[in-house]
Amino acid sequence: MRYIRYAIYAILLIVLTVVCVANLEPVTLSTLPEGLAAIPQIGWLGVSVQLPLFAVVLGGLLLGFALGELFEWLREYKYRSEASRKGSEVRKLERELKKTQAERDKDKDEVLAILDQSR
Repeated sequence: MRYIRYAIYAILLIVLTVVCVANLEPVTLSTLPEGLAAIPQIGWLGVSVQLPLFAVVLGGLLLGFALGELFEWLREYKYRSEASRKGSEVRKLERELKKTQAERDKDKDEVLAILDQSR
């Protein structure tokens, strides 16, 4: 199964490399359309940069992946906090159980107390 995964990764890498080499033409990315960039009050927001097309596409994919992961992490906050709360509750109950077992077994013989704990 591991080799199948490596084969799929290799094929994906080859396809991405071919697509990147085929799309080396530069494209211009602008933050504002030319008409809005000509307005003096907001003209400073008009930034243009030239990048290869594959960089724009891969950058968009990476940005989308990062934003998706961030939103998913934020969505799962309630589940993580609940798991943490329940974990601390379990530790508290385990400490309480050991304390009550120790109180119960303080008058017993040591061998009998050990045998009772193993059940």
